[in-house]
Amino acid sequence: MENQMKTINETADKLAVIDALYRFAAGIDQRDKNLLTSAFAADAISDFRPAGKKAGFEYPVLEGRETIISALSGSLTNLDTTHSVSNPRVIINGNKATLDALVEAQHVPSSDHSRHYLMKNRYEIEMVRQNELWVIQHVIIDNVWRTGDPDVLSGI
Repeated sequence: MENQMKTINETADKLAVIDALYRFAAGIDQRDKNLLTSAFAADAISDFRPAGKKAGFEYPVLEGRETIISALSGSLTNLDTTHSVSNPRVIINGNKATLDALVEAQHVPSSDHSRHYLMKNRYEIEMVRQNELWVIQHVIIDNVWRTGDPDVLSGI
């Protein structure tokens, strides 16, 4: 019975870790700042430089939850997006966890749905448990492949 409870708790934690990434994705796609905010620790770091470099643009490292939320909300204002998460792998160590996942991110100008830029990105995330909620502490986003019109992302 004790081993069974341990397995149930570990499974619940893994699902809760993945949920932080789902909150991130849904927060962006639904333009829900509260949901997006719930995905990050106050001192979070977001590093999109590897993916940005492969896509041909520079994007700074973002430090702090408020900076990340402001940058994402502002830069994606004129885009409709969908983020699909797959292949999540979680390792938990006490109140810390790592998550590796693939995220497919479709970007379409709100004013012209005939254009798109689709990116398949690998997310390497360090998570922490805060008040029974798992949140992103540090994320590095690298690009696996991309297709479409990169100019869709100009100005982000």
